Amino acid sequence: MNPLTSVPTDPHWWRTAVIYQIYPRSFADGNGDGIGDLAGVIARLDYLCDLGVDALWLSPFYPSPLADGGYDIADHRDVDPRLGDLSQFRALVNAAHHRQIRIIVDIVPNHTSVAHPWFQAALAAPAGSPERDRYVFVDGLGPDSSQPPSDWMSHFGGSAWEPVGDGQWYLHLFAREQPDLNWANPQVREDFLETLRFWADCGVDGFRVDVAHSLAKDLRQPLRSQPTLDRNLPLDGSDPLYDRDEVHEIYREWRRLFDSYDPPKMAVAETWSPSNSRTYLYARPDELGQVFDFSLLKSQWDPAAFREVIDTSVASHREVGGALSWVLSNHDVPRHASRLALPVGTDLDAWLMTDGTTPPVSPLVALRRARAAALLMLSLPGSAYLYQGEELGLLEVANLPHEALQDPTWDRTDHLTKGRDGCRVPLPWRTTGPSFGFGSDGAWLPQPSWFADFSVETQTADPDSTLRLYRSAVHLRRSLIRDADNDLRWIPSDPSVLHFERSSGWQCIVNLGESAVAVPPGRPILRSDNATGPELPADTAAWLIAGDTP
Repeated sequence: MNPLTSVPTDPHWWRTAVIYQIYPRSFADGNGDGIGDLAGVIARLDYLCDLGVDALWLSPFYPSPLADGGYDIADHRDVDPRLGDLSQFRALVNAAHHRQIRIIVDIVPNHTSVAHPWFQAALAAPAGSPERDRYVFVDGLGPDSSQPPSDWMSHFGGSAWEPVGDGQWYLHLFAREQPDLNWANPQVREDFLETLRFWADCGVDGFRVDVAHSLAKDLRQPLRSQPTLDRNLPLDGSDPLYDRDEVHEIYREWRRLFDSYDPPKMAVAETWSPSNSRTYLYARPDELGQVFDFSLLKSQWDPAAFREVIDTSVASHREVGGALSWVLSNHDVPRHASRLALPVGTDLDAWLMTDGTTPPVSPLVALRRARAAALLMLSLPGSAYLYQGEELGLLEVANLPHEALQDPTWDRTDHLTKGRDGCRVPLPWRTTGPSFGFGSDGAWLPQPSWFADFSVETQTADPDSTLRLYRSAVHLRRSLIRDADNDLRWIPSDPSVLHFERSSGWQCIVNLGESAVAVPPGRPILRSDNATGPELPADTAAWLIAGDTP
C-alpha cells in the first residue's frame, strides 16, 4: 500500500479498471453558481464509491475562456477559479484515494487557448521570432499573403487558418481560439513534461491524452494538401497532420517519465480517426499503454458489427501488447441510449437538427438497449470507461433551444450542426428542486422535465433501475475477472445473438434480434431486464456462470 493513501500500488490496475468520466461543469455544483466544480465532485465521492468504479477521469478543469468547453486552456498547471483551486484539487485526490478511487486528468497537448501567455507573446512578437515558433505560424499565400497557407480544415468547420494581420496565419485544427502548438520546438516538449510532472506530483494516477494523434505535423514548404478531410487516415503515417510516425517518439519520452514514478502512471490516447492497424500503436507498452478504440461506440445495434469490432480490437491489442479499452459514450458524442435506438444508417447530425423527432427514439427501446450494451461492455476483457449519467440511462437532450447552445461547432458550421451540448447537460440528482439537485440554483445548460424520472434519487429507491443494474454489474465484474487477459471464446449461437465466455467461465449473451431466444445452460447471475425464466427477450443481455444448470 502507498503510505500516503489507501490506494493499492498494483502497477497494472488500469488494465481491467472501470473508469468513470466526469465532465466537471456538468457533474455537481458545490457553490450554487450553476456550474459544476471540484467541490461538487468531492461531495459526490461516496456515490461513486457505491457505484464501484476504480478511477475517475476528470475532463479539463483548468483556467479557460471556455471557447470549447474547457479544452481551450490558458494555464495547464492550475485550476479554473470558477471550479476551485489547487488546494481543492489536492483535497479531491486525497479524498478519492481514501476511498480507493484513483484520479486521471485530461492533458491537452495539441493546442492552448488564445489567452495563454505564450500565445499573447506570439501575437506581440514579429514573424520568425522564438515566441511564434512555439505555435504554427505560416505566411499566407498570394501577393499580399491574404490567402490561407493551405486547404487544411478545422474539425469545427471552416478553414484551420486564422490571419493575424501581418501576412502570417496561425493553425487551429479546432476553434480559432485554440492555436496549435509546434511540437518540433524543444521548449514545447519540455514544458509539457513539466506539466506532466506537476500533476503527477499532485498525486494523479494517470493521464488521458486529448487528440493524441495530432501533435506531429509536416510543415515543410510548400504545405501539402490535406488528404484526410473525411478523417479516413492513410495507413502509412504520411498524413501531414495526423498519426505521423514522429508522434510516437513524443510518447516514448512521456513513458520514460511515467515509469519514473512508483507505481508508474498510466495513460490512454484519444484518437478519433477510424480504427486501423496504426491506431493500436499508441497502446504499446513503451508508449502510452492504452488507446481508446471507439469502434464499439461508433457501431449501431447490429450483432455482426459488434462482433467484428470486438474481434479486431482484441487481436490488434494482443499484437502490440497493449491494454484493451471500451467505451460507449463520452462528452463528444450523443448518448448511446439514444444512438443505439436509432434505425441503422441514421445520420446523427441530421437527427440532432430535427430536435430528435425524426426518426423518433423510443425511450423503451433506448433503455433496453442501453442496459444490454452496458452488460456487453462490462464483460469484455480490458478496461471500461463510463460517461457520467450513463449509469442513469440518460437519453441525449436533443431539443436544446438554439439560444442555449454553447458548442463552437454551432457557429462554425453556420448553424448546420448543433454540436455536443446535448450530452453535456448537468446531471439530475434529485427528483425535484432547483436543477434537480445539481446545485442550489440553476444549471448552465437547461435540463428537460423528464430528467426527474432519471434522477439518482428516483433510481436509488427502485431496485430495478438502471443505476442499480450498473452498481450490481460493476461490483460483480470485479469478482469475475481473474486477470488482465484479452482472450474470449465465442460460443456458436443464432446470428442475432452475441455469446462469449471468459477464462473464468463467465459468459455473456446479448440478444440483438427481434425475437426471444433460449437462455443457455449455466447459473444466471445478472440480466439487463432483471427478469428470470428460460428465454431472453429482444434487446436484452444476461451474465451466467458456465457449468451449472439454470
